[in-house]
Amino acid sequence: MVPKIETAHLEGLITFLSVARLGRYTAAAKSLGVNHSTVSRRVADLEKALGGKVLARGPHGWELTELGSRAMAAAEQAERSLQELSSLTHGGDDLRLNGIVRIAAPDAFTFFVAIPALADLQIREPGLGIEVITATQQVRQRRSGVDIEVVIGEPTVNKAVTHKVLSYRLCLYATKEYLERMGTPTTIADLADHRINYYIETALQVDELDLGARRIPAYREGISSTSVFAHVASTLAGAGIGLLPDYVATDPRLIRILPDEYLHEVSYWAVIREENIRNASVRACLKAMVEESQAEKFRLRSVAGMRPAEGG
Repeated sequence: MVPKIETAHLEGLITFLSVARLGRYTAAAKSLGVNHSTVSRRVADLEKALGGKVLARGPHGWELTELGSRAMAAAEQAERSLQELSSLTHGGDDLRLNGIVRIAAPDAFTFFVAIPALADLQIREPGLGIEVITATQQVRQRRSGVDIEVVIGEPTVNKAVTHKVLSYRLCLYATKEYLERMGTPTTIADLADHRINYYIETALQVDELDLGARRIPAYREGISSTSVFAHVASTLAGAGIGLLPDYVATDPRLIRILPDEYLHEVSYWAVIREENIRNASVRACLKAMVEESQAEKFRLRSVAGMRPAEGG
């Protein structure tokens, strides 16, 4: 029997598109609001109609086959057609964004950059759903079920588009009360007598952040945490010297120390799989975060914690 494509396979095309972008049936099911078995059945029905496999399980999740790569154009066209119909229901001519975009990003980036940018985008695009997972880690080679990964340090990953979003600096900060109690270090060697509030060494998976700590020859561990906000809170509480991102150190009680001896430059990069970059909603989220990172208020925020220690 000759395979036959019918209008009933439209759901299969949209479901296939979601799996291709997210790399996982479970993530696609959640995005579409259906269960795993429904996703599996729709993809199987589509493959039967097309006469071949459109997806194959790879080491990093579900990947496109040669037939799947050719079917992507039709699936994306079907998605655009549905979006155009959705725009008509809103009484406008502009193509409206919809669907759910999943983003994984470090907690400080999420708070200062992603949320302000994405909140504004969602106000303008009420049909757009956004989920943000906070994670400070290296880019995952395995398909992770997210549309955009924001990682620290330039990533190396296959079949993905990378985009540099923001550069910042790790600097040393302390409160006036701490410096009065423990003394102000005048050289980086003096840090051997001080506690540093930073990441838990055994839990740190990001080379650029690990290098930031290793540039300090010797120090005592203060309150270690997987959260940048815990580093800030520990420093404000006088638990030690904080190794903090400059754009996070906005509290006027934080005084930068050793500005001429210690500075470690780091950058955020966005990673988007090739299948996802063609998604208008994903592109809009990336654009919003990039624009937020370049805004004047963000540059001012980056400078706010750069007050050097007095008398030292």
